[in-house]
Amino acid sequence: MKKKIKHFVQVILLPYILSLLVRFIYFTNKKVFHHPKDVPSEPFILAMWHGQLLMQALNYRKFKKNGKIKVIVSQHRDGQTIRKVVSHLGVGAIEGSSTRGGAKALINAIKSIKNGIDVAITPDGPKGPIYEVADGIVAISQKTGAKILTCSIKPSKYWQMNSWDKFIVPKPFGRIDFYISDPFSIEGLSMEKSKELIKSKLGKNDV
Repeated sequence: MKKKIKHFVQVILLPYILSLLVRFIYFTNKKVFHHPKDVPSEPFILAMWHGQLLMQALNYRKFKKNGKIKVIVSQHRDGQTIRKVVSHLGVGAIEGSSTRGGAKALINAIKSIKNGIDVAITPDGPKGPIYEVADGIVAISQKTGAKILTCSIKPSKYWQMNSWDKFIVPKPFGRIDFYISDPFSIEGLSMEKSKELIKSKLGKNDV
């Protein structure tokens, strides 16, 4: 019985409450969007630092209202909670990460892009090091030819968690600036040069 209650809280109740919190924060803040003028016609990769993950589903939805996107999430227990949260916000999930199920995630991400679905990824997730780009995003982009867009937020008021990723939770009743970069390609670049370019485009998680 205790296991059933724990499962209900973690897999059903908590993600629903968290999705409502995200929407509450979003709707109670003044929003300023810094987006490219044109939405890419081809599927793309949306990259963000793990610490800025919370509001990006709604950032994407504003940029590409009818778009389809899947986010790569860890197969760990925390990843399952994230998967449920983003599903309430209209985002699908690809299970796997650099620490577990990486090959499966890579294959499914490539399939998604080839099927016209955008893919979101946290290059420093699921456990860091913070602000360091792992190989996965480079492999996905170079195997599909998909361009990369980076996204971030800058809230006027926020809580910052004491976690490895310095996770940011904007406070209600402030202002949030939402950023999405112009698309860029890493075609023909080495792994290290690609990672350097992606890292420079993402910048630091300084708010």
